[in-house]
Amino acid sequence: MDPQSNHTTPVWHVLSPMPMESAVGGDGHNMTGVCVQRIPEIITGSTTLLICLCGLVGNGAILWLLSCRLGRNPFSAYLLNLAVADTCFLLCTSVFLVVYLVPVLSCFQPEVLQVLQLFHCMVLLTYSTSLYLLTAISVERCVCVLWPFWCRCHRPRLLSAVVCSLLWALACVLAALVYFVCDLRHSEGCWMVLGSLCFLNFCFFTPCMVLSNVILFVKLRRSSWQHHPARLYAVIFVAMLSFLLFGIPLSIHVFLNIFSYIRCVFEVCLLLASVNSSINPVIYVLVGSYKKSRGLQSFRGSVKVALQKVFEDRADSQEVGETPVMEVAA
Repeated sequence: MDPQSNHTTPVWHVLSPMPMESAVGGDGHNMTGVCVQRIPEIITGSTTLLICLCGLVGNGAILWLLSCRLGRNPFSAYLLNLAVADTCFLLCTSVFLVVYLVPVLSCFQPEVLQVLQLFHCMVLLTYSTSLYLLTAISVERCVCVLWPFWCRCHRPRLLSAVVCSLLWALACVLAALVYFVCDLRHSEGCWMVLGSLCFLNFCFFTPCMVLSNVILFVKLRRSSWQHHPARLYAVIFVAMLSFLLFGIPLSIHVFLNIFSYIRCVFEVCLLLASVNSSINPVIYVLVGSYKKSRGLQSFRGSVKVALQKVFEDRADSQEVGETPVMEVAA
């Protein structure tokens, strides 16, 4: 066997497992034993699938509200793209898990498993896009707080649309490179592609997001929150913490498994990433319905009103130099 193939063939396993690979070619007793050993994997995958289905409902509601029922502002444009990325991530993950779990449950490996590579790259694309959009949101809000005059007078009106388009294009290029270089050709350059992806996600965008939020928090602590959209910034902070807790493990997993593959960790990281993409609608509702009066803290109001308070914050519109957004359509 060619020595080079030994180096490049396991590349796909760096990204995700191929189901039931050890069961192929074995007798019935061995296949039954493999199925029993896969019970924890089936439970984890089924739980992730359930989380994805719940997240699809929540993100679908956010997409409907942002596109049809609520007014537009620069921040809602980012949230709309983030909801699209999270929805696509949950949808691709659901299809990925269905194709992955069915052969595990029935203990055979049909030809349809070849689509796993394509859907995994779609998962990678939408996951990276969510990270890039969160970073863009954090950086722009930090700039608006540090240089409010620029935001009021010189901020381009199409900045949000241009930034979102560029970030989607970047994620598409990286995912396409992974698919064609690693999955189809099993090229030796795959390690360079994966290394570049991990560097951008884990060493560039994530530190930029964290640093921007730290600067933003310190700046707001030194000034009055009354002159800033408090709910908007609360959403940014909580969303960043959620990504650090639930989203970053998948980036760490891809980076570490360039050197050594660990099967069970992939399922856990995928579950956590699904929680991260599903939790944003919950964050919006909780932050929007939070109310503090006379020393009491409570969550009141309907879901529509709570989302309106987050997405149509008047202070945000004034800060970036635009007219207040419209009320919710009747």
